[in-house]
Amino acid sequence: MIPGEAVDVRQWAEKKLNEPAADGAAALAKKEGTERETFKTVVHVDGDPQGNILSTCLANEIGGVSGPLPLDADRLIIQRKKGPSTTMPPLESLAFGRFFSDHMLEIDWDHETGWHSPSIHPFQNLSLHPAASSLHYSLQCFEGMKAYKSAKSKKDGGEGEKRILMFRPNLNMARFKKSCARLALPDFDSNQLIKLIMKLLEVDSEFIPDQEGYSIYIRPTAIATQPTLGVSAPLYSKIFVVLSPVGPYYPTGFKPVSILAESRFVRAWPGGSGDTKVGGNYGPTIRPQAMGAEEGFQQLLWLYPEAVDGETDQMLTEVGTMNLFVYWISEEGEAELVTPPLESNLILPGVTRKSILDLARQMAKEGSGSQFEGLKVRERKMYMNRDFLKAHADGRIKEVFGAGTAAVISPVNLLSYKGVPLPIPLDPSDPSRGSGPLAAELLQRLQDIQYGRTDSEWSWPVC
Repeated sequence: MIPGEAVDVRQWAEKKLNEPAADGAAALAKKEGTERETFKTVVHVDGDPQGNILSTCLANEIGGVSGPLPLDADRLIIQRKKGPSTTMPPLESLAFGRFFSDHMLEIDWDHETGWHSPSIHPFQNLSLHPAASSLHYSLQCFEGMKAYKSAKSKKDGGEGEKRILMFRPNLNMARFKKSCARLALPDFDSNQLIKLIMKLLEVDSEFIPDQEGYSIYIRPTAIATQPTLGVSAPLYSKIFVVLSPVGPYYPTGFKPVSILAESRFVRAWPGGSGDTKVGGNYGPTIRPQAMGAEEGFQQLLWLYPEAVDGETDQMLTEVGTMNLFVYWISEEGEAELVTPPLESNLILPGVTRKSILDLARQMAKEGSGSQFEGLKVRERKMYMNRDFLKAHADGRIKEVFGAGTAAVISPVNLLSYKGVPLPIPLDPSDPSRGSGPLAAELLQRLQDIQYGRTDSEWSWPVC
């Protein structure tokens, strides 16, 4: 087939299905599996790099399927990179999101066909129409997740390669679907996308570091590819996934950050999209973050003004791009771990946030073996004047930290509000430590699960 040539696509595809592959390769696409890889290469030579002409034809015409097609991992087509793999940089030099593996996953969608055949192919630039609505109206959303090489081998301590584990991917997929729905991007089957990501991890398994503290960051992204300037629900879109090997956020151990409580700008508002990972949530935060950095602060504490008892106070929401946690002694004298609640679209439902809440509740149970047995774990609103400043003045603040996929846990040692610096305790028993004891225990328990030292349903084995 010559690109641009007028042909009967159905007849062309049926002919291809019944003729031998070039160079004596296996018969084209008669079965799933490696034959599809051979067929993918032939389609690429014929001028259809993503295999969409054939996959659409096979699904709608030969397969007898009518209506838009669902996302189906069984239709995956793989085109492997030719030649040697890209050389990994030294692990200690890995910077977040700067280096990528050799392959990527790409899946197109249109309103008539539905989901096209998924494709894993060599990492490459995307080709977009200049009028693509994702470029003009921020019709784009993403996820951030990680996979790890386990501390145990496949034989649990015996000979064999280490397992690859994904951490709670079902929660990321649920949030990804919510973000897509908020932008009128097409729905998809979560389990099918997880299967496809697992296959991508298998293909590029050599890029997953196997040392403690290292992992591979997974970035699924959905974009509208509608090639018109009208503001409307897109009729064309794409999901793609790239992998980036990453090192520990703090290579030499915890490094607490100083944060500036930001009251000049707001990150999110009731009825908005602050509870989703849409691109439009992040761009407007760059300048305020830079302003804070110019004043010497690593992160911002995002506030939201709200009337409390007839007076305006500032609600604590998130710290940087992370969820906020405060460990304090309540006015009733109880040790509490508090985080803002998921309401009013102000707070992103972080996977690390939920994991910390789940672990803290386990630690709080009698007989857990934790030093934090009896800890109260609450999701509740916290206000700057009524709650935080009062607790700080009373000496009731024990720890403050952020939580997210990249850093996992990020301790805070200083908060500045309206020009007043407020020192935050870390570990009173050991001032040299970079975190408080609660943050340290939570991180250890999380990493024990992520690296497979502790068996948990949160770890999904890839291979």
